[in-house]
Amino acid sequence: MIPTISVLITAYNVEKYIGRALRSVLKQSVERNSYEIIVVNDFSTDRTRFALEVFEDEIRLLHNETRLGLPRSLNRGIRRAKGQFIVRVDGDDYVHQDFLKILELHLRLNEDVDAVACDYLLVDDDERILSRKDCMADPIACGIMFRVEHVIDIGLYDEDFLSREDEDLRLRFLKKYQIERIKLPLYRYRKHENNMTNDPESMHYFQCLLNQKHEGKD
Repeated sequence: MIPTISVLITAYNVEKYIGRALRSVLKQSVERNSYEIIVVNDFSTDRTRFALEVFEDEIRLLHNETRLGLPRSLNRGIRRAKGQFIVRVDGDDYVHQDFLKILELHLRLNEDVDAVACDYLLVDDDERILSRKDCMADPIACGIMFRVEHVIDIGLYDEDFLSREDEDLRLRFLKKYQIERIKLPLYRYRKHENNMTNDPESMHYFQCLLNQKHEGKD
């Protein structure tokens, strides 16, 4: 059976969290054969590879032989995807058991909807809830289910963006398509010291790159 949904997870040095992420995706309320889980291990240097091997019978596991970076890893996963819908989950986050069911149902019953995003809960390292977030007011890279042909149509992720790759993708996507909001906090975004957003120098550099690309200014 060809899966309807492709769940895409990239993993780089997330040995502490990847098991939680995968268990949450494996315990979804939809039929297991209706979705696939593609995990791209981006040449992790900790024990992420061994943590992933525990799940190798349940996932499609791709190992990068060198560090490719986030956007190239994401594109590698998208090119392997079999589903008509694709959704990204970060290796240090986790999701509600009805995450796939609700997002997929919304797209399936609304053929004019291009993509759908859900609200999320910001949690700490111990999974204590810090706040609830509106996915449109405070967008993140994950928790958005796309029709895969639209992502292919806009050219996938720009591999020059080693950070803010999601913002670039969203800006390009919204020039042609729309994202609708589901007001349910189905995604759990984990805040911890190793989040990419904690690197202000990198975030600033790629914000400038984003401005140059989309606004023509420094």
